Amino acid sequence: MKKHRTRAYISVLVLATILIAGMLVPVPRFDKPLSVVTESEDGRLMGAHIASDGQWRFPQADSVNRKYRSAVVNCEDRYFYSHPGVNPVSLVRSLYLNIKNHEIVSGGSTITMQLARMSGDNPPRTVPRKMLEILMALKMELLCSKEEILGLYAANAPFGGNVVGIESASWRYFGRQPDDLSWAEACMLAVLPNAPSMIYPGRNDPRLKIKRDELLKMLWKRGVIDSTTCRLALAEPLPEKVYDLPSLAPHITGKYITDGRGGRFKTTLDYDLQEKVMTLADRQLQVNSRNEVHNIAAVVVEVESGKILAYAGNVNTDKDEHGGMVDMITAPRSTGSILKPFLYAAMLESGELLPDMLVPDVPVEFSGYSPKNFNLEYNGAVPAAQALQRSLNVPAVEMLRGYSPDRFLLFLRGMGFSTFNRDADHYGLSLILGGGEASLLELAGSYAWMALKLKNYDKKEYERAWCCPYYDNKMKKEQEDLDGLPLSAASIWFTFKALQDVNRPQGRIGWKSFSSSGKIAWKTGTSFGFRDAWAIGFNADYVVGVWAGNADGEGRPGLTGVTCAAPLLFDVFDLLGEGEWFEPPTSEMEEVEICLESGHRASSMCTKTAMMMIPRSGLISPVCPYHEMIHLSSDLKYRVTDDCYSPAEMKHVSWFVLPPAQEWYYRKQHPEYHNLPGWLPGCNSRTGEGNLELLYPRNLQGLYVPVEHDGQRGKIVFEAAPRNINNTLYWHLDDRYIGETRLIHQVGLAPEPGEHILTIVDSDGNQFTQKINILGDGEGSRGQGAGSREEMRNER
Repeated sequence: MKKHRTRAYISVLVLATILIAGMLVPVPRFDKPLSVVTESEDGRLMGAHIASDGQWRFPQADSVNRKYRSAVVNCEDRYFYSHPGVNPVSLVRSLYLNIKNHEIVSGGSTITMQLARMSGDNPPRTVPRKMLEILMALKMELLCSKEEILGLYAANAPFGGNVVGIESASWRYFGRQPDDLSWAEACMLAVLPNAPSMIYPGRNDPRLKIKRDELLKMLWKRGVIDSTTCRLALAEPLPEKVYDLPSLAPHITGKYITDGRGGRFKTTLDYDLQEKVMTLADRQLQVNSRNEVHNIAAVVVEVESGKILAYAGNVNTDKDEHGGMVDMITAPRSTGSILKPFLYAAMLESGELLPDMLVPDVPVEFSGYSPKNFNLEYNGAVPAAQALQRSLNVPAVEMLRGYSPDRFLLFLRGMGFSTFNRDADHYGLSLILGGGEASLLELAGSYAWMALKLKNYDKKEYERAWCCPYYDNKMKKEQEDLDGLPLSAASIWFTFKALQDVNRPQGRIGWKSFSSSGKIAWKTGTSFGFRDAWAIGFNADYVVGVWAGNADGEGRPGLTGVTCAAPLLFDVFDLLGEGEWFEPPTSEMEEVEICLESGHRASSMCTKTAMMMIPRSGLISPVCPYHEMIHLSSDLKYRVTDDCYSPAEMKHVSWFVLPPAQEWYYRKQHPEYHNLPGWLPGCNSRTGEGNLELLYPRNLQGLYVPVEHDGQRGKIVFEAAPRNINNTLYWHLDDRYIGETRLIHQVGLAPEPGEHILTIVDSDGNQFTQKINILGDGEGSRGQGAGSREEMRNER
């Protein structure tokens, strides 16, 4: 009885010791640094970066490939699914072999025990260490499923060199994901952790193939694979090189690297589209590089979801000397004329503009700032929508002057732009022609925001995620309420309609004949000095944005949005296929009578009108100011007054009359425009004002007389425009007669520094008088006078 009691005590003591030891034994942990792994939305590898400790160590996958699972279990631990973490038979056999050979030739470790050993960085094999691994394996089996244990093993096993884990090994040695491994490849990876030094692509140890082939034959004998599969697998060679990992989205991968986080990150990118966009961008870059333009970027946004489907941050990533690793999608760059649609929409929204309303297009100068149209021509006056379609600079500056840079800055910030962080005085009127900077990401996001509101204008509740390629919360902006967008659907629709009529770039002439082209609205821009080329296009489904240029800001002649960015834009839309277009938001529109000559709401004087739809905000826009009632002789040849002509014989006619400067250019391109008839001889005009206008210079309060190349004082060229093109102009300076001009009314003057009075009189007696201020050397700031002014020209 006493013996039985002693045995019981001993058994309890042993059991208690085991339990206490089990509680104290740590669970294997793997907290080594991980590689950055980025994936497409469907889980395909887009890019990866080595871990901070120099190892290719991918995060653990959700599951283990079937072929590799079968291979590693049959190779390392045939009874893995039946033992509790320790296989006594294997331990006894290993003990026998080790004693017999007087050295350690077999460890008898199960996969679970090997995992415990890996967690300790493979320490020397000793009996105490073996006992610890046994206890760790037993504990692990109690806490984890077999699949979890196998997943940990596959993710942390060494595969030679700096390759850790089955996934990184599969990509490095075979250039494909584990699910696509062949039986030969899976078997090679299964035997490799036992002797990882045997792998060296191009100079592999012959024993590696022997061990692989032995495992393949074992799988055949055990019925895992058939004889044909085995025979074909035995014929496969070992890998001859190490593969580079995919790099389809290096700048997104780089964002996570910068954040110092390793792990697996899913993006919104469409793998196939990303691959094709990168290829197209590279092809366009080859064309651009002939002109020493070395960088290009493109982004594709899905309107409905706000997801970024393709993100080519910079195609030229292999040449560091050209800044290929700079993410040009997020880099602020000079906008050129790409912001013009936003001003057009803002003025539609405020009721200050209607789509076809005439805006001035004549030479202007504002405190030394003298914008020019790209073709250096002027139209006098041009419909606002046409000015946007043709990307005319002077009308855009005139529109901004009326709207004010302060209001436009507030509007841009309300649209989500974060880069306009200076006050309006800093930007001035140049804001509309590239005086500020924006990123391609925010430009595309703003257009996508407008497109979504227009697409869903009749829905009471809808919201979207801000354009972002990242899924994790840390890198995604909070959702924005579309009610906060400072535009109505009607203003957006008319803006998009204007952009839809823009001609496509060279090489696509006749595109309107092809239905496959689909309905696309688009806009280009080129920054001052030909440094940045932009192209933005969109329909109801997608927004595509493209930037081209040099990351270091070097300008190149011919670097324009049309030639360097737009071709890629349309190539991408060809990939996307024909998209949907927007339905007009008629509930936010009103039908009103429009003057067909001025584009304003018709006044009682307008003779050519039509009923047209306009944004409801346009109801407060001014009526046509250009039609006036004039009094003509009975033969309709002359203007008359009641001082010289019988009122009973007068003909009263409504006449479309532009200001003289606008008329001067407008009539050159509009032969249907009729100048006001001249005055009947003997009749004197009562309206000398407004019949004579100075075209250039516009700012007369700070002029410099230019200095010629030989150092001599040059002349300031003054140009005027009379209402009657046949009139002669008589020029005076300080009551001193200078001369007369006919047809071409230009005079060169070189006044001394100080104030002067310029007087111009035409043959009808109309007079223009203005004080001018000539600055001397050292006065004011050079570059603001007529003789040395900065001109801003942008791409159409």
